[in-house]
Amino acid sequence: MSTQAPSPKPNGTGDTQTPWSERLRRHLPYPDIAIPALWLVLFFLLPFLIVMQISVAEPAMAQPPYTALLDWAEQGVLQIRLNLQNYVLVWQDDLFLAAFLNSLWVAFVCTILCLLLGYPMAYAIATAPEERRVVLLMLIILPFWTSFLIRVYAWIGILKTEGLLNNFLIWLGLIETPLEILHTQTAVYIGVVYSYLPFMILPLYANLSRMDLTLLEAAADLGCRAGRAFMRITLPLSLPGILAGSMLVFIPVVGEFVIPDLLGGPDNLMVGRMLWTEFFSNKDWPLASALAILLLVVLVIPFVMMQRWQQRIERD
Repeated sequence: MSTQAPSPKPNGTGDTQTPWSERLRRHLPYPDIAIPALWLVLFFLLPFLIVMQISVAEPAMAQPPYTALLDWAEQGVLQIRLNLQNYVLVWQDDLFLAAFLNSLWVAFVCTILCLLLGYPMAYAIATAPEERRVVLLMLIILPFWTSFLIRVYAWIGILKTEGLLNNFLIWLGLIETPLEILHTQTAVYIGVVYSYLPFMILPLYANLSRMDLTLLEAAADLGCRAGRAFMRITLPLSLPGILAGSMLVFIPVVGEFVIPDLLGGPDNLMVGRMLWTEFFSNKDWPLASALAILLLVVLVIPFVMMQRWQQRIERD
């Protein structure tokens, strides 16, 4: 006797009981693109438009502390109020320009330091035996299990005048008086490199772990020295990882606030601290929003340049 599989039961709308993914694919022409696009619209484009709208407003003693973009005038006429003076002030004020340049410089230096420190570590992990890679990667990821703020506060106890570092150097006899490290640019470099070094190591490791090591063996068999093989084989193949790690470090460091505020001095001007001052101390939301928009525009330029460079490298 032959048996037949039961036919699918119709649901309340007359459709059969099909998986939600198939029904979503049926109603949306491109579901794989529509869902990420919706996410970007809700959590990037919409907040960006809100900040841009605030940047062309005027400060006001109200709640929220800025004027409306649209306003009804007499006789029912709808007026659009655009105030571009905030952008002019950002570019004409030497204080904001100094904060921009200092933020870019700190981000550049910290990116180079993270690359110089992270590349050997990533290469060592990628070439380590399989049973040791998990432990080494765990050591890189382990600081993320602790609060970022607590880790930055810990550096205050290390770098202060009576801190662990000065006491250790005095105990070794290398210095006689404590060094002034805390609340300096050096302390900012140390805190940023410590905090963002894993963001450089992980993309480099992901790239180097996929590299074919037999290329280096073939180069050695042909008489190529280790240094030349690194420059001709390993370094070019790892350029995508270098670019990815550099972007993950450079872009957030430009707008960093916590580390310069806790470890840096009062003369250490960075965009993140300026944004905090304008938003919460001066209550000038339009000026702070204009500063944030200009910061985003400045960061888009190196992002596009790096992306084109990476595409050119992959194409070649």
